[in-house]
Order: sequence, then C-alpha cells, then structure tokens
Amino acid sequence: MDLNVLPADIYVVVNKTIFSDNDRRILTMLYQPIIGSDAVNLYFTLWSFLDRNEVKSIEWTHHHLMVNMGLSLSSIISARHKLEAIGLIRTFVKKDNVNKYVYELYSPIDSYNFFSNPILNVTLYNNLGKFEYEKTVSFFKRSRVIMSGYDDITCKFNDVFDSGSGNIYSNVDDITGVDRLGFSIAPKFDLDSVIEMIPDEMLNHKSITHETRDLIYKLSFIYDLNEDSIRYIIRNSINERHNIDKDLLRENSRKYYSFENSGKLPSLVYRNQPLYLRKPVGDDSKRARAIYYFETTSPYEFLYEKNNNTDPSSRELKIIESLMVDYNMNPGVVNVLIDFVLRINNNKLVKSFVDSIASQWIRSHVETVEQAMKLAEKEYKNKDSKKVSNVSNVPEWFNKKVERSTVSNMEEEEFLKKIKEARGE
Repeated sequence: MDLNVLPADIYVVVNKTIFSDNDRRILTMLYQPIIGSDAVNLYFTLWSFLDRNEVKSIEWTHHHLMVNMGLSLSSIISARHKLEAIGLIRTFVKKDNVNKYVYELYSPIDSYNFFSNPILNVTLYNNLGKFEYEKTVSFFKRSRVIMSGYDDITCKFNDVFDSGSGNIYSNVDDITGVDRLGFSIAPKFDLDSVIEMIPDEMLNHKSITHETRDLIYKLSFIYDLNEDSIRYIIRNSINERHNIDKDLLRENSRKYYSFENSGKLPSLVYRNQPLYLRKPVGDDSKRARAIYYFETTSPYEFLYEKNNNTDPSSRELKIIESLMVDYNMNPGVVNVLIDFVLRINNNKLVKSFVDSIASQWIRSHVETVEQAMKLAEKEYKNKDSKKVSNVSNVPEWFNKKVERSTVSNMEEEEFLKKIKEARGE
C-alpha cells in the first residue's frame, strides 16, 4: 500500500539488471504508447542517477526529482505506479520521520515476448492504431536469410573442449545479469473449477500447461471474462487432439468481447479509449456535433436509437459484429455506414448490401467518421442524380429534346427503298 509521498522523503535507486540500447528502443517504441511519456521519462531519469558502475545511486529527495523532471509530485507518483504495474520498477519503503524509498530498476521484456503477451500486444494495437502498429511490428521483425543448400558445420562444445578434474566452486548470486520483473494478474476465478466442468472426453486436462493457464488469466483480464464466458470460449477452442488451441482461444476471446461490447476494443483501465481517429473538440457546428455523436456512440446504441429505442435483432447484431470483426471497421465508421444504408435502402439492413458498401469503404481506406461521412455524401449525391431509373442505365438520348429536321427527296427515296427490301417487295 502506497503512502503519501512528501517532497522531503528520500529515495535510492538500485539497478537489478543490464540495460542495453535495444532496451531503450523497446521502451520508447513499445512501452511508451501504453504507459505514456512521463513514465518512460521517470525510468530514464532514475537510471541516470546511478553511479558510474550503474549499481546504486546516492540518496536524493523527491523534491530534487520534481525539479529535475519539471513535474508535480502527484504526476511523478502516477508515472511510478505505471512503471510498477508494467514490471519495470519495484518499490520499497521504510517508515520514519522522513520516509525512505528504494526503487529497483528492471529491464523491459524483449520484443518477441512483448508481442506474444496478449495484454501488452492488444493495448499497443489500440493505442497506436492499425497503420502505426503494423509499422512498429515490421520494425522489430528479423530479416530472413535463405539457407537452402547450406550445411550446418557448427562445432559442439565437446568437439573442442575435453573434461578434466578440478575444484568445483560456484557463486553467481552477485553476478550482474539481465533481470526482468514482468507483471502478474490476480485471477478473478478458480480456473480448476472451470476446467472440471468440461468433460474429460472433450478436453485433455493434463495438457493444460502453466503457459496456457497464464494465457487464460490474461485473456480473462483483457476481455473482462467471467467463469461462464471463459468456459464457453475454452469449449469452442479445443482442437481435434483435445487440447486448447491458444490461437483459437485468443480469436474466440476477441470475437466474444467484440460481440458483447458493440465492437469496442478493450484497453487497460487507467487509459482512455484511443483518440487518434477522433476529430478535435472545439467546433460547435451542426456537422461537428453529428461527427461527435457518431464517434462517442457505440453501434449497438446507435442502432438501438434508430429502432425507436428497441433492441437490435440478432440478425442486425451479426451484421454489426461482422463489420467490426471481419472488416475491422472503427465503431464510428460503422455508425455512419448504418445510417447511410438505412437512408438509401428504405430503413432496411440487408447483409449483402451492407457488405458491398463495407468492402468499398475498406478499399477506400476509410478510418475516420469524417472520411466516412464525405464518402457517404458523395455516394448519396451520385444515387440522387440517377433517380431517373432504378432498373437500368438511362440511355444517352433519354429526356433530351429532339428537334425536327427537313429530309431531302433523295434521302426519302433511299429510306423507302430500304423498307421495301425489308418487306421482300
């Protein structure tokens, strides 16, 4: 439990790891979008206070930290809590007239384990957005070297060294090494009781490893799943070998959450929903208010209001789910699409018709509400200009005034001749 930190309280920074340049890159590119710049800045600032051997700092006051960072004490404590929560710092306190704190620094996890972690990976995706997320992933991808035609001739240890007699002494307790703290999730339910409800002939209970359990707990945290929902998801994620398919478990959890929460993507509690696709607040025009409404209303709520405060049907919900899960459309864009379809299709949502528009919008790279509204307006104007006929294309001569013209005697004789030939006369 945290105490009220005072500016006069002192602290010491203790290094528990080896910090590399690659760690700096991981902190700024992967951790910072999740915990914010203040938290990353605090980490680097504490690191800079270490001695030349990067082992321990001298005693500092928190007032010195406030002046150094140009932040209030409350902002520093909030940043520290984020570092603690994500596994970069451990904090210890000794109560006295002036409280004494010890801040232990740990390395960030490597990029592979970061992207493999469902909590960190999902949160990074939500906070960066699809385009920036994919650029970030590509940055950390290792280059592939084609090794076909090559033989592995690497020596083994015993190919070079022989065993021999000698004194055996080992003491690695104080040897510096890379140490990563990680973070833990407190289970919300008893997983054993959940698994016991699944028959043995369906699931091989012995195949559930610690890694699988950890994944289930993390997914339940991300997607706010209770015992009933996680049991349902596990049952639908069992492969033909009666084991839990981890990839399928992730996918089913995402779809379940997306369906139950009107397509909203999950995020950590202390973070607001990412605002990178929203229009800045300040404009009070009618159009700006419409954009704000589309952006801040879930597709479920939007359709609920369109249905005169009646719950959408299961068929309509599946259409919404498909737009957000299969087409990966932003909820605000889904609202504009629904509104557009209802306006031009006699208040009917037909999946095939919705899919055709969704495909077009995806190809047009529509991501924001404003982009969707502009495209919908353009399509509506085009449709309005073609109201002359809903069945076929209007001929070029349709609705044009045809002026009379005089015909020469030669032209008239030629015309009559063709008629006679057609009649066989």
